[in-house]
Amino acid sequence: MTERQATHLTLAGKTALVTGASRGIGRAIALGFAEAGADLALIARGTEGLEATAAAASEFGVRALPLVCDIEDPEQIEVSIGRAAAELGPLDIVVNNAGGITYAGPFHEASAAQWHRELRLNFESVLHVCRLVGPGLTERGRGSVINIASIGGKAGLPYYAPYAVSKAAVTALTHSLAAEWAASGVRVNAITAGWVETDLTQPLVGTRGLSDRLLEVIPAGRYATPEDLVGLAVYLAGDSSRFMTGSAVVIDGGASSFYGGAAMLHGSAA
Repeated sequence: MTERQATHLTLAGKTALVTGASRGIGRAIALGFAEAGADLALIARGTEGLEATAAAASEFGVRALPLVCDIEDPEQIEVSIGRAAAELGPLDIVVNNAGGITYAGPFHEASAAQWHRELRLNFESVLHVCRLVGPGLTERGRGSVINIASIGGKAGLPYYAPYAVSKAAVTALTHSLAAEWAASGVRVNAITAGWVETDLTQPLVGTRGLSDRLLEVIPAGRYATPEDLVGLAVYLAGDSSRFMTGSAVVIDGGASSFYGGAAMLHGSAA
């Protein structure tokens, strides 16, 4: 490996903020960043898993700051981002990963409160983080924002309309901010994830019968693991992707390409 290649693969000297870092995709990306040399500000709602991620990241010789924060509360987000900047310095990388599925069922049975909760958790949290980090990133003229989207927001997802809509909004925000911030040197991309085996998806991937149907429409023949997303996240965070912005890169084992994505829809129906 040449010195130039090594420079492009490293995140040394950079500081990254990762939301939802206590488990699943967020934890895997945080540890991938730590291995690549980035200092970390880690946000999650629960203390135990968050501190465990910070401890594991610290073993790579980087600074890891755990920040307990309810991502649905804009005031808590502002306090956490302020602490991250004060203790670690300006942010170079921001990963908006925190989110979840809070409603599953027929569209017409979802209440206004259930819609608001899903949008607040999956979309408005990303909106608030970007609103707070944007001025610093654009003023410094560099940085990478990575939003974790979903193939559920790319095509129809029966019985999960609030989740699908919230993730579609994340993708739309990604495109809009990429276009707005590109001239300042700040890049904004999304990772459009397929079915990833995490605690969040256990009600689906862990249910016999339903899981078999889902696997039938994933050409790769398995679910993704959180680690399957790490390589792309490191690439998007680093200098190798310096001319890449506004992309929503799909990692789904081929599911959304299978019969134009139609098979995914039938396989996901409850």
